[in-house]
Amino acid sequence: HLRRLEYQRPDRRNFPGFDERLRAAMLTETQMFFDGVVRGNRSALEFLDADYTYVNQRLAEHYGIPGVYGTSFRKVKLDPSLHRGGLLGQGAILTVTSYNDRTSVVLRGKWILDNLLAAPPPPPPPNIPALNEAKNGKLLSVREQMELHRSNPVCASCHSKMDPLGFSLENYDAVGAWRAGYAGQKLDVTAVLPDGTKFEGPKGLQGILLARKDQFVEAFTERLMTYGLGRGLEAYDMPAVRKVRYASAKDDFRMNTIIMEIVQS
Repeated sequence: HLRRLEYQRPDRRNFPGFDERLRAAMLTETQMFFDGVVRGNRSALEFLDADYTYVNQRLAEHYGIPGVYGTSFRKVKLDPSLHRGGLLGQGAILTVTSYNDRTSVVLRGKWILDNLLAAPPPPPPPNIPALNEAKNGKLLSVREQMELHRSNPVCASCHSKMDPLGFSLENYDAVGAWRAGYAGQKLDVTAVLPDGTKFEGPKGLQGILLARKDQFVEAFTERLMTYGLGRGLEAYDMPAVRKVRYASAKDDFRMNTIIMEIVQS
């Protein structure tokens, strides 16, 4: 959904540093990252946990990466202290899964389920009420608002899957910059999946996704097949998807093997 980046209009009061140069740099980073994984015959798992990315000076300053100067992009190794790595640490992805004035745990959680795990939640029911920003005269945090929303069993069935994934990314603001707190409070990025699995922050989320690498590779294969065939996949296509995953697993899920298996399917 990178095409959405063009239409994002981050609030100037909340994000005064966002400009067209940063928007263009974000797009270039993700495009160069994808291109590098494909042309370098890297493992598809690097979309989840790569320890490098591509930046110019404008984007490096946004991420807090020192020693990068000029408008040209270059590949840089990421220090773990920067809390970046893979697609979910990239500004383009984090911006298109946010609203213009704030982050959205729902949009981010839904994006992960849909794009990285091929397990999209069902459409929301009609006439969903807006989140309650206060209760008994007390302003509620985003987590408290969502917990109140999930108290409705109809809402809980989907949000119990989406929200934990989104909460783990709350350290990234609506334009992908790292933050330790929000509105004077330290952010709580702990999360619990419906099966009881506990994790914390972006690193914990990486671990959750890597533990489901077979599901991720099948989701990735589905996306490439959809692009190659020009149509959505059906149930009768799934054996071919699984065959690609089985074959690529023997080669560390490298791109050449995934693509050739799709071509020959």
